[in-house]
Amino acid sequence: MVKEGNKAPDFSGKNQEGQLVKLSSFKGKKNIILYFYPKDNTPGCTKESCTFRDNIEEFTNANCSVLGVSADSAASHEKFIAKHNLNFPLLVDDEK
Repeated sequence: MVKEGNKAPDFSGKNQEGQLVKLSSFKGKKNIILYFYPKDNTPGCTKESCTFRDNIEEFTNANCSVLGVSADSAASHEKFIAKHNLNFPLLVDDEK
């Protein structure tokens, strides 16, 4: 388990388009805001994701990229992104 303030271990996962995303690919380029949520299109998760969407300019100005992670499928993530006009990738964590 990662403790607050410690560096995250490298990981990789596929985004909603099936492309592999690796944490190490951001090293030295961007800070990452990585958030985990239980399920696409549930009230709390939708509110959280839309808050990131609505504030993306602030994160971008702070040299940060946002990545959301849940166990939902890539197809579910694509629909969730389209429905709520999300402007950042969602990763599939089917192994939880």
